[in-house]
Amino acid sequence: MGTSVPARDTSGTEEAGSSVRSPDATGNDGAGRSGRRGAPVPPRPGHSPALSTGVPRAAARIGAFAVCQAAVIAGFGLLITGPAREFWPMTAEDTAVEALEDARTTTLDTASTIASALGDTATVVGLTLLACLALVLVPRLPRWREAVFLAAGVSLQSMIFVLITASVDRTRPDVERLDDSPPTSSYTSGHTGAATALYAGLAVLVLSRVRAPWRKPLAALLLLLPLLVGLARLYRGMHHPTDVAGGLANGALSLFVVGRAVLPGLSWVGRPPADALDIAVAAAEERPAPARKKLTVIVNPTVTDEATQEQLRLVLAQHGYRDTPFVATTAEDTGGGQTAEALRAGTELIVVCGGDGTVRAVADASAGTGVPLVLVPSGTGNLLARHLHLPLRPAEALAAGLTGEPRALDLGRIEGDGFPAVHFTAMAGAGLDATMLEETSDRAKSVLGWPAYVLAGAKGLRTPRMRLTVRLDGGPELRRTARMVLLANIGTVQAGAAPVPAAKPDDGLLDLAVFDPRGAGGWLRAAGVLLRAKRRGAGGPDTRRPDTGGARTSAPSRSAPGDGGPVEFHTFRRAELAFARPQPREIDGDPVGPGLRLTAEVRPGALTVMLPARER
Repeated sequence: MGTSVPARDTSGTEEAGSSVRSPDATGNDGAGRSGRRGAPVPPRPGHSPALSTGVPRAAARIGAFAVCQAAVIAGFGLLITGPAREFWPMTAEDTAVEALEDARTTTLDTASTIASALGDTATVVGLTLLACLALVLVPRLPRWREAVFLAAGVSLQSMIFVLITASVDRTRPDVERLDDSPPTSSYTSGHTGAATALYAGLAVLVLSRVRAPWRKPLAALLLLLPLLVGLARLYRGMHHPTDVAGGLANGALSLFVVGRAVLPGLSWVGRPPADALDIAVAAAEERPAPARKKLTVIVNPTVTDEATQEQLRLVLAQHGYRDTPFVATTAEDTGGGQTAEALRAGTELIVVCGGDGTVRAVADASAGTGVPLVLVPSGTGNLLARHLHLPLRPAEALAAGLTGEPRALDLGRIEGDGFPAVHFTAMAGAGLDATMLEETSDRAKSVLGWPAYVLAGAKGLRTPRMRLTVRLDGGPELRRTARMVLLANIGTVQAGAAPVPAAKPDDGLLDLAVFDPRGAGGWLRAAGVLLRAKRRGAGGPDTRRPDTGGARTSAPSRSAPGDGGPVEFHTFRRAELAFARPQPREIDGDPVGPGLRLTAEVRPGALTVMLPARER
């Protein structure tokens, strides 16, 4: 059973950046509240200042700080090469570099070569790229902000380095130099600045994102590397000590500026103002709205991060729902138990925030109750939300649902050997599609999104086709071979593909698609059939059969049953499928294990979903 996530503290004491707002020309202060000179201007749902991303403000601040940073470091460089060059410690810099030259040995030369290489352009660029890819590909939820922090920090110091070297003309030390002298000024040390931005940036991420006991030693080692690079540059006669100090300052300040802009918990970007909840509540109080219902949010925390949940709380507050319980799903209970408990507690509206599996579990528990669902897509497929043309951004989807109207949709009820009867909202199936889902790892889905399914599906093409019998609405048995079979409540999937073009979630019927292409030519023919069926809308005119209780059979635009075509379509109210050998099976994208049979029937209007009025 999930646990309730407490609502955000509304005291407004959290430091969250500037909260000052000035009225615009209409008297609107940006929160939907009017000033003295104008009438209230309600903001668009999900677009109040409480939900502002802050990107323009952050970009302006980064630019302003970068200019100041470049001016300060360049000013220091002009000072040490001008009025201060005759004063200590600048007068001692040559002596220090000459002492390092006198201390050179073969071993130290080799060590300094290695240390200096850690700050080379190729090394820094390559390691930055690898680190950013790892931040995006390795975690279950990609660390986009952290990747941007590292890449932008290294890039910013590089741009400022170019500006400084163009402003400060300083010759390199008058000693034997062990490296070729680049055409840039000695001030600042580009190697040291780049190394500081990269390795100190990695140290920041290790300290803030890693909880292992070795994080502090690793961070200390990373922080030591820029110092070693700077020392190597001095040893090799490439820079004065103040050049290295300028490089360290450039790299460190670049990280500070970018970190304040993008890192979670510190960021100007995506951080709502301190009084964001008050703004949202005030907007709700001034917007005419129907009576509030008792609402529960069922959220899958593995695909919905804290920042997204915070935005959802603000949208809820903006629409008058304060202190709304957020109930998290678990690996053991993916939403059904939480929904059942909420229904027992008298909830009147359920917000489901997750992927297809979470939506299916919540829909299964709420089937037939009449309690509406608000769909907030956060997963990989989000098939039902895509078919209904709902917004795919969570905050926008929630706002659209809260201002929408209830609509009754069908559900499919399916059972088989090895699992109990459950409902599905989108599709169930056996064969290639189930194999594809089993072969796709959670990490691949989080990194690649829905294309990960395509890559996994290529492996399943080598599996032998299945033999099965199909009985529709009590009619005669149909014997078929197939690569896969789909039982569909909706017709479209990701990228606009429509494997079952005629399927609709409100027609009181389910659709069966039998795919049996042979070779590359067969797959091309199958694609042609699907494209023609999609262009004709619902697949052409209905053909009804008295002995099937009115179920439609294959329409003229589809392959006729048993004609050896690559794709065969049927519609039904009840279907019984029996396989000659155990086949992999799936329900709404979740594998349910291999088995010998599937039985599915439609439950017309069993699910109620809140949809924008334009979708009715």
